[in-house]
Amino acid sequence: MHTVGTFSPATTERARERYEAVGPAAQTVVREVAKAMEFDRQEYDERVTSDVVETARDALFASMLEVHVGSRQEFDEWVASYDGEVTTVGHESVDRVAWHAGPDSEAVAATYQNEEDAAVATLRRQAFGRLYRDLV
Repeated sequence: MHTVGTFSPATTERARERYEAVGPAAQTVVREVAKAMEFDRQEYDERVTSDVVETARDALFASMLEVHVGSRQEFDEWVASYDGEVTTVGHESVDRVAWHAGPDSEAVAATYQNEEDAAVATLRRQAFGRLYRDLV
């Protein structure tokens, strides 16, 4: 088993703090991408809305979430020791699982066979949507 990512908030407050902290980075990323796409001032003002920046903020926050990656057996052992609800997406008969536990005794997991990077990316989107969107 190994871990990828850097952030696993223990509390709702810590999740909110981190979400707020990535706001300026999200604005910078959006501005620089628009610049690389050669948006002029008018096009920037028309196309770069608060929803665009919020989407970038959501993606940045999710991309930092700590994800555990391991075998089905390692995951099952973790679930047995976890005191909370776990939502698993994917097929139960595959060999590998990626999972993340949120701050409110809820966790999400995604099963996969070969594509770890894709599973981790999927899991992070699931975690944000299921565990954090309403909190932040």
